[in-house]
Amino acid sequence: MKLAFLNDGAVAQITDMSGLPADTRKKLMVMGILPKTTVTLIRRAPMGDPLQISVRGVSIAIRKQLALQIEVEVA
Repeated sequence: MKLAFLNDGAVAQITDMSGLPADTRKKLMVMGILPKTTVTLIRRAPMGDPLQISVRGVSIAIRKQLALQIEVEVA
C-alpha cells in the first residue's frame, strides 16, 4: 500500500522507497523516514496535499506526490 492511501490516524511501517529519486530519498532519510520505520499519518491538508506524518516523534509535512512513491505496510 502507498503512504498516500493511509487513513488519518493509521500507523504503518515503511517497506520500500526505491521509487524515489536518489537525492529525494537521501533527504527523507536524513529526516528519519527510513525503511522499517513506523510512521503515523496525522492528517491531510483540506485539499489533500500535503500530508502531515509523525516519524520518531517528529511531525513532518510531505507532498502527496512523494507519499505515492513510498510503500508501507499497515501495522
